[in-house]
Amino acid sequence: MRMLLTASLLATAAATPVSARPITIDDVTMLSRIGAPAASADGRWLVWAQRETDLAGDKGRYDLWRLDLTKPGAPPVKLLAEADVNENDPQIVGSTVYFSSDKGGGDGAIWSVPVTGGAPRKLTNFAGGFGGFKVAPTGDRVVVWADRLPGAPSLEPAMVKKAADAGAARTYDQMFVRHWDTWADGTRSQLFVLPLTSAGAPGNGKAVVGSLVGDTPSKPFGGGEEVSWSPDGKTLYFALREAGRIEPLSTNLDIFSVPADGSAAPTNLTDANDATDNLPTVSPDGRKLAYFAMRRPGYEADRQVLTVRDLTTGQVVSLTERWDRSVGSIAWAPDSRSLYVTADDTQETPLFRVDAANGGVTRLTQEGHVGAVAVTPRGVIVALNSLTAPDDFYRVAGGAPQRLTSVNAAKLAGIDMPQVTRFSFKGANNDTVWGYAVKPVGTSAKVPIAYMVHGGPQGSSNNSWSYRWNPAVFAGAGYGLVAVDFHGSTGYGQGFTDAIRNNWGGWPLEDLQKGLAAATAKFAWLDADNACALGASYGGYMMNWIAGKWPDRFKCIVQHDGVFDARAMAYETEELWFDEWEHGGKAYYEDPAAYEKWNPVNYVDKWKTPMLVITGEKDFRIPYTQGLATFTALQRRGIPSRLVVNPAENHWVLKPKNSRQWYREVLGWMGKWTGTPPQ
Repeated sequence: MRMLLTASLLATAAATPVSARPITIDDVTMLSRIGAPAASADGRWLVWAQRETDLAGDKGRYDLWRLDLTKPGAPPVKLLAEADVNENDPQIVGSTVYFSSDKGGGDGAIWSVPVTGGAPRKLTNFAGGFGGFKVAPTGDRVVVWADRLPGAPSLEPAMVKKAADAGAARTYDQMFVRHWDTWADGTRSQLFVLPLTSAGAPGNGKAVVGSLVGDTPSKPFGGGEEVSWSPDGKTLYFALREAGRIEPLSTNLDIFSVPADGSAAPTNLTDANDATDNLPTVSPDGRKLAYFAMRRPGYEADRQVLTVRDLTTGQVVSLTERWDRSVGSIAWAPDSRSLYVTADDTQETPLFRVDAANGGVTRLTQEGHVGAVAVTPRGVIVALNSLTAPDDFYRVAGGAPQRLTSVNAAKLAGIDMPQVTRFSFKGANNDTVWGYAVKPVGTSAKVPIAYMVHGGPQGSSNNSWSYRWNPAVFAGAGYGLVAVDFHGSTGYGQGFTDAIRNNWGGWPLEDLQKGLAAATAKFAWLDADNACALGASYGGYMMNWIAGKWPDRFKCIVQHDGVFDARAMAYETEELWFDEWEHGGKAYYEDPAAYEKWNPVNYVDKWKTPMLVITGEKDFRIPYTQGLATFTALQRRGIPSRLVVNPAENHWVLKPKNSRQWYREVLGWMGKWTGTPPQ
């Protein structure tokens, strides 16, 4: 079965010339990247931030673009694109676009511009920086989230005096000490409301979270999707995990409501549920609050059930309880009678409509990965991508999605994308397991294999574009890329996802072994005897596990940010809830056998495969010491090995130059052991 979208969907607008070439990482790093779409209430205008790569500065920069949705075939135009200025996070209220800008330097501010164009206007003047904002639908208030000390009454930065002989040491009395890539500094992301008038939104606003201590939006990845206005602009809804003595053990995000004027303390609407509640989304008629709810405390990958609360009666309905998929995003239809959600489903991430009355689910898109969503009276606007095409905007209004943009048509002209084919096989427990194979363009002879293992582990090697681990780039370098959604992956029902708990090196490895055998049997163009394995995070763990438990299969291994020693990981990582859940729910000292059963360090004596080890010094999820230990083991055993350390990267490689270097190192290592010449 081919996993290919029709030419009218995820294909570039430009025809591919006869002399087409494969895609490279140099191409990928220079592609334009569209942000979340903002749509006007009447459905006429679409505005978004678009990232362009500043290679010399080793960063991205952002402009605002606009599209008239009432004119078929209309090209996007720049709304704001001032050189050396980042315009980002657009929202449309009425006929005004609100956005963040770093114009003038400093901490940045909220600005506005007419949606039809004109001179931008600075609205805020508070100091200390901010993380994001949302303008009320009524246009008379704006909520800002910013890192401030707990209990801060306003956005005004606190004056902290230091003794003349103070040292530079950080001191802590409880965790988190650090999170993702940042050391804790005592501040929390909090909500502050400012009045918005014809004079702008001057001043420092007023805090509305009361005595709550926690981060809203949540860290490290939460954003505006965790904060919602009521249609009348009088109430805010937000998600927050109250910080207890050991915050790293809790997944208990709750949803709170609070008067926007700060006249009362926040009310916990989901106090009865000790698992995660998130994505508060108020219906356009103001009568209901939608969100997702998990069931099991401590489990970050539990099924996310679409839940609706009647804001008048308090009645709560688990709308998708009978649908064995996990809701990833939520948006109401304009009539408040249905909702649009996304969810992983067998290597795709489609858009679905859910009936608000009975929970009936209708799939609206087929192939591809739906990311950001904006609902209009004229249909749903989605950002859609695939393994062979980066994001573009489409309108979903019955039938096949209608393409609205071809953002990278010029940059992808002359590039031929690889062929992607899906396959399935019987894996562990005799369950059906899915994978795909990516065939290089113009292949006639057998090609070496890049066997890629996804992270998570509750994730998916799905039909989506990536700016980090990009299968098309590996195919462009001459490899047949194979990926398998082993037990633990998402999109196949919660039972399949749950199956990896206490089973990290068991069923997933069996799936990977059977999956590679199935792929090489099915695709004659794969060279079964010339393969390298590669993976990051859980995939990196699996590389270390394969090194000891499947040591004779691969010519080389690429291990990025993987667990080497489960014992050390249990005490070094920051989000303890994850590691403890995965090993049965207890700390290492309470049940060491659960951790040691699947611990790669116990099998170093079996290692023999050449390995490239990559790590980031700002990775606090799987600290770089795990990579150093891996490299030490390899060197001590005399196994050919190489260590790559990124001083400024976290669990991911994000900077353009570092991304290019990453691919040079990875493809160079693989080429050395498979005999594949470099690009």
